[in-house]
Amino acid sequence: MIDDPQKDAPEQEAPTPLPHEDALLAPDSDEGKQEIPSHLPILPVRDVVIFNYTILPLFVGREASVRAVTAALNGSRHLYVLTQKDEQVENPGPDDLHAIGTVVMIMRMLKLPDGRLKLLVQGVSRAKALSISQKNNFLEAEILPLPEMEVFPHNVETEAMMRTVREQSEHILNLRGMVSNDIMTVLSSIEHPGRLADLIASNLRLRVNEAQELLECINPVDRLRIINTFLAKEAEVATMQAQIQESAREGMDKAQREYYLREQLKAIRKELGDHSAADENEDSLREALQEAKLPPDVQKEADKQLKRLLTMHSDSSEAGVVRTYLEWLSELPWSKLSRDRIDIHRAAAILDEDHHGLEKVKDRILEFLSVRKLNRGAKSPILCFSGPPGVGKTSLGRSIARSIGRKFERISLGGMRDEAEIRGHRRTYVGALPGRIVHCLKHAETRNPVIMLDEVDKLGADFRGDPSSALLEVLDPEQNVNFSDHYLNVPFDLSKVMFICTANQLGTIPRPLLDRMEIIEIAGYTAREKREIARRFLVPRQQKDNGLKKGDCAIPDAVVDTIINEYTKEAGVRSLERTLGSLCRKLARKKAEGEKGPFPVGVSDLAGYLGQPKYTDEELEKKTIPGVALGLAWTPYGGEVLHVEVSTMQGKGGITLTGQLGEVMKESAQAAVSYARTHAKELGIDPEFLSKRDIHVHVPAGATPKDGPSAGVTMASALISALTDKPVVPRVCMTGEITLRGRVMPVGGIKEKILAAVTQGLKTAIIPRRNMRDLEDIPEDLLSRITILPADTLADVLDLVFKKTGKAPASAEKTVKKPTGAKETATKPAKQRTPKTAKS
Repeated sequence: MIDDPQKDAPEQEAPTPLPHEDALLAPDSDEGKQEIPSHLPILPVRDVVIFNYTILPLFVGREASVRAVTAALNGSRHLYVLTQKDEQVENPGPDDLHAIGTVVMIMRMLKLPDGRLKLLVQGVSRAKALSISQKNNFLEAEILPLPEMEVFPHNVETEAMMRTVREQSEHILNLRGMVSNDIMTVLSSIEHPGRLADLIASNLRLRVNEAQELLECINPVDRLRIINTFLAKEAEVATMQAQIQESAREGMDKAQREYYLREQLKAIRKELGDHSAADENEDSLREALQEAKLPPDVQKEADKQLKRLLTMHSDSSEAGVVRTYLEWLSELPWSKLSRDRIDIHRAAAILDEDHHGLEKVKDRILEFLSVRKLNRGAKSPILCFSGPPGVGKTSLGRSIARSIGRKFERISLGGMRDEAEIRGHRRTYVGALPGRIVHCLKHAETRNPVIMLDEVDKLGADFRGDPSSALLEVLDPEQNVNFSDHYLNVPFDLSKVMFICTANQLGTIPRPLLDRMEIIEIAGYTAREKREIARRFLVPRQQKDNGLKKGDCAIPDAVVDTIINEYTKEAGVRSLERTLGSLCRKLARKKAEGEKGPFPVGVSDLAGYLGQPKYTDEELEKKTIPGVALGLAWTPYGGEVLHVEVSTMQGKGGITLTGQLGEVMKESAQAAVSYARTHAKELGIDPEFLSKRDIHVHVPAGATPKDGPSAGVTMASALISALTDKPVVPRVCMTGEITLRGRVMPVGGIKEKILAAVTQGLKTAIIPRRNMRDLEDIPEDLLSRITILPADTLADVLDLVFKKTGKAPASAEKTVKKPTGAKETATKPAKQRTPKTAKS
């Protein structure tokens, strides 16, 4: 066949399996009478080799080849066919063609509508190209015919090879179902080994290089030996192919038999009145199970349940349970995985686009994604975002899923008390269903979504079980490879799922569950961060949600700052967004009533739109009274400033503690009293004060429960202030746990506490020295608005709070803007104990 410029068109018709007997014998009888010219036009072909006495069609499409055919038709009708060495060469030259080819006779020629020629040619003789030249824009060769050797050794070996070739050919034709008496007669009638080899080679599926090797072999016995090797290989291939077809046929017969039996069973059940519409869904259910590509152990269970279903009455309750179970198995993504598209730069851009600030959190997320990119088979840690409400924990999970192209699913764990919500119900119960994990996988339709377990710190437990214990298996990379839902009762691989948890506080999370998670703490936002978040995210979103266009209203930064300071009091931005939404609704009403914008909003207009401010900075007294000290507390909703008041009166040593104080806070008050008694002389206090006076310690906001050890220094300062009748320095707050020996121990929540102090307008904060390294997380602008003084002992604290100048003692440092960091040798700040509502 000739290479055709039209790539889609077939270049050759398949040669006939074996030519007709008359077509084989006629050229043989006329071979000696044909005179072959010494110079012939060359017809290059791409992927075919023509043997002597072979008749086959050729398609001619190249212009040079068309000219060569025309020249042959105008002459002796002979062409010299040479096979190209490389099929990709479009215009072959002398070096691109093999040296030995076949002289063919053009028997018929047909011109096709697209300009191509269809030839029917017959091989005449092998020939060798002595020289190749260019003539009239086509190639012409001076050839040397290579006639067939008529004399060859008639020995036993030759006869044995010929018989073997015939038998192998018959065997291959039998395997292919193509054997016939005519073909076997033709094979038996040929006594010349070379012609027999050429005949069989023209019908074998030989590669071009193998066929060319056979064409270039002049010795007929050697050619027969080569074709014998090819036939042995082809027999092996044909035998294997027949075995594969037989195996497929047996499987098909078995499937057909099962189909007929199943149809008969349906007919019998229909005659008995047991037929229902559910029977028509059995085939579709079986197909769905096959398409789900279940693991082998799951497939075994599915086949078992399916056989049970076929023997049940369709209206029985058990049949409905089994059918629902099989539907769940078929709908779960056992083998479907979404492709991760982890681009660190793109992920960083998405995190910056969705969230402002939170730099340390973003860096940890990018590190997490980098490890996933470099080692996709590694077991990923379980991340847990811990922080106050409204700081963006849930939206961070959505951003992670969007940055890597995974589906996002969310499970709210708040108030969950039933273990079956996680692990599902057993099928023995009426109305049993799988757990929430399996529901998420079904909804996501992929085995590797991002599942966010929201509010993991608010799990409960009762007589129905402990959901936090069920999560131990889910969140353990060593166990969740074979997670077993009670409903499915077969293992499901959760190792590809990316779990992210959120919590407001860590104290209520069971220790074994907390140990499986990597905690990423998210502190509250500063006023500047809230302003930027409002400008970039909250205001545009509320304008859009309330039907306002960008030019309808302008909310300047001064208005946003006033809302932050006077109308909201939170660590996150949810209340800020609600307040901005309320403001936008007021403006939307104006627009709906027909007023034309834009509607400018000033600070003076807020009282009319939002009412009077809810939170105002209390007027701090320039001269504080004895017995009052300001402390700093941490709550799950951010930091707070606590007022601790101590009053002494005539009595017999009674100590009264009010303000809903927890046990830890009461112990701090007892420690402060013990310290005052121990150091009474140094402090200028009557050593017998406890036997003559009663002491009352009160923390206002009595309706709010309070607990924690960090109010120790505040209670001690207020107590000593009351006993010595000396007021503490104004606008000074403090935090830290005290011991009986007067040491100041580190506490947690420093960033939130400093943020609360700055919000309340305080100028100085006293913290434990070992908490100085926690100042790394506090922005520079926040530290510039307050003086941070470290203290090692309670004596240092008293020197600071009772000096009007507020200067630090020799053992303390001056104003701190950045912590000493690595130079500090203190241990990590102690974690707070389980809070109730407020935590000092």
